[in-house]
Amino acid sequence: MFARILSLSLVAATSLALAGPARADDGQPKLPRFASLSSGKVYLRQGPTYKNRILWVYHRKGLPVEVLAEFDVWRRVRMPDGTIGWVHVAMLSSSRTVVVTGKVQAPIREEASHHSRILALAQPGVIAKLDHCEAAACEIEVAGTDGWIAKKNVWGVTPGEKIR
Repeated sequence: MFARILSLSLVAATSLALAGPARADDGQPKLPRFASLSSGKVYLRQGPTYKNRILWVYHRKGLPVEVLAEFDVWRRVRMPDGTIGWVHVAMLSSSRTVVVTGKVQAPIREEASHHSRILALAQPGVIAKLDHCEAAACEIEVAGTDGWIAKKNVWGVTPGEKIR
């Protein structure tokens, strides 16, 4: 009986965490927000406890995730492919990254303008450190190359987001 009450309480608390905004006193930006994986081995779980089934194991340190909800030391996240699950907060970093999307190489340019000189081409799946974002492009750093990439070619920022 006690176990059933405990599990029902956990379900109720999880529902509240999914519905409510970030706590005002936690110092964190509002939800949703982007973060990145802080480890080379991260378990994505079905629910916010170690007892929940592991959905996936990610081996991509720095992969961006979208934090959708918080419950105690657990964060409900959306992965770049759309998969949603729970990870322990210790497996997340506030460092912002993006992942190159699409099926073809994306140009990294000298300036934010799409007419600017191309410095390099980024393969789909490449993870880059995010420095700044303007309306249509973000400044990134990847493999020693600093440049600008069109927002439409990456996942890890919102369309109108500006980062200074």
